Parts: sequence; structure tokens; C-alpha cells
Amino acid sequence: MTFGGLLLEALLAVLVLAGGLFVLVSGIGVIRLRDVYQRMHAPTKAATLGVGCLLAAAALSGLAYGRGVSANEWLVALFLFLTAPVSAYLVARVALHHGIGDREGLASPEPPGEESGERPA
Repeated sequence: MTFGGLLLEALLAVLVLAGGLFVLVSGIGVIRLRDVYQRMHAPTKAATLGVGCLLAAAALSGLAYGRGVSANEWLVALFLFLTAPVSAYLVARVALHHGIGDREGLASPEPPGEESGERPA
């Protein structure tokens, strides 16, 4: 095996290990974090980065071994990076609207200062 092949294998190993680590951290975050506002960051941030690393490793190995990058990898990456932020936004809006995980005024219906009839200057 040449030095370039060894370097490529090392890069693929690092990408796969990093991807697996990020996905593991994401799963632990969903279980361990306290409320919906914190929990929604685990799959949208860490899992997206982890799956991105795994897709990069798959694309790089396909290019290196002559198979090319398949359309499946591009479509998975496209849908993942488009839907993760939208789903996090929608989960946060629904939780805020229904007062789920209400933390010190995050879901209060009135702006601060209007409970006692005061008007902000």
C-alpha cells in the first residue's frame, strides 16, 4: 500500500469515527438534556454534523475506489441539511405556543411589564 492510500484510509477512519462520535453525543443529549428547548439542539446540531461526516466518508471512499459519488449520498445530505433547521424551528414554535418547558417567561403571553398594567416607556 502506498503512502497516499494509507493517508486516504486514515482520513476515512477519522471521518467515520468522528461521525459516530457526534451521533453518539447526539443520542446522549436527547436523553440527558432537561427540556425541549435544549433537547432539540442535540439532533439538529450534533447528529447533522455526525451524519455529514459519515456521508463525506462515503463520498470520499466512492471517489477513491472508482465507484464515484452516488446520487443517494447527495440527496441524503441535501434533505438532512434542509430539514434539520426547519424541524427544530417548528418544534420550538409549537413548544413555545403550548407553554411546554416554560422557563422563566419564555412562553409568557404578555411582554414584561404589562402584567400590572404598566406601559413600557
